[in-house]
Amino acid sequence: MKSAKRITIPQTRADNDRLEALLARVARHDRDALAELYGCTRGAVYAAMLSYLKNVEEAQDAAQDAYLQIWENAHAYRARGTPMAWILTVARNLAKMRLRQRARIADLSEEEWQAVPARAENVTAEERLLLQDSLAALGEEERRVVLLHAAGAKHREIAQALELPLATVLSKYRRAVKKLGAHMEGAQNDDAENG
Repeated sequence: MKSAKRITIPQTRADNDRLEALLARVARHDRDALAELYGCTRGAVYAAMLSYLKNVEEAQDAAQDAYLQIWENAHAYRARGTPMAWILTVARNLAKMRLRQRARIADLSEEEWQAVPARAENVTAEERLLLQDSLAALGEEERRVVLLHAAGAKHREIAQALELPLATVLSKYRRAVKKLGAHMEGAQNDDAENG
């Protein structure tokens, strides 16, 4: 397969146009287009799955299943919103189906929490632990909003993916950022006092 030019999340109309063109090619069962689409969007899809399923392995499996769903349903995509919102909706629906089948939501294990900040580049082991601890201080929906935004999703796309009003997503994000900042500042002050 060709190596895909990486787009974290579309930020411009040109990025959206590119994803729409890829979806059109996927609808015609173009495997190269699917590989390129995967390369461009996998981070956001995985973050969405992890935020719902709270299990690294299940999130990875579900993300792969999401791309199978996209492969089978790309012909149904209509450019009403953004292509990324549609992709995240496919992921969300699949995650919810898995949750219904599982019938319970378990907390992330220590190993799974470490997997989230482990994907961050240029972060020390100490910073990873602080990030892990800080994310654990957030509520479930706040954590989902933060993880999706960190993966590059726009607030509007997060609102569509989580089926929440945009104002709710914005307020949850602002509140979560304040909590994270306060938590990290407290941890730094503790280190300064102990150091």
